[in-house]
Amino acid sequence: MTDAAMNPITEDDIANYLANTPDFFERHAQMLATVQLTSPHGNRAVSLQERQAEMLREKIKALEHRIMDMVRHGNENVIIADRLQRWARNLMLVRAPQDLPAAVVTELVAQFMVPQAAIKVWDVAQPYQGESFATGVSEDARTFASSLTQPYCGVNSGFEAVDWLVDQAMAMSVALLPLRSGDLRNPSRAFGMLVLASPDPQRFAAGMGTDFLERIAEFASASLSRLRDA
Repeated sequence: MTDAAMNPITEDDIANYLANTPDFFERHAQMLATVQLTSPHGNRAVSLQERQAEMLREKIKALEHRIMDMVRHGNENVIIADRLQRWARNLMLVRAPQDLPAAVVTELVAQFMVPQAAIKVWDVAQPYQGESFATGVSEDARTFASSLTQPYCGVNSGFEAVDWLVDQAMAMSVALLPLRSGDLRNPSRAFGMLVLASPDPQRFAAGMGTDFLERIAEFASASLSRLRDA
């Protein structure tokens, strides 16, 4: 038995030969015109050049879709940044510290179209300890808020914070934002918690990115720190 029979040439051998012999088609240019391939858009046969052109068109179309997605995401980010700026600006315009918690919630609902929101703040200065936003929070809820190193997003699992909402039955998904003084990436004990809720189970889905919510928590924490000063 010959060596060729014992070691038949494989498709990989052919592919490697052609890849390493770029002048093959220069010596056999007529082959390119005779090669026929099956079109992915039907059962008709097309030339190698036409198939290459189709592949290039498909790549161009994919790149166009990616560019459109980038433009759309860029526009969405601009809109979010504008809303965040308006929300922060309106908080800065609040003169009385005791009006800040209501302003945080009202402006969030208005600017970001959040169906429901509520807030509680504790360890506040003596003049504000009797306010509704500073009462009705158990020690368990405070401990839970301090245990969160980033906003929680997901289903309502019977959190006490959901009881702060007007319509608890419509809180199918929630976001719980701990409020802290200082840098949230170096967590300290929370002095409050903001709860956002939606009847849409996917609005605040588990696993979603929380970067934007962290910025919300940072702005709210900085603004509400005035309640801790007497």
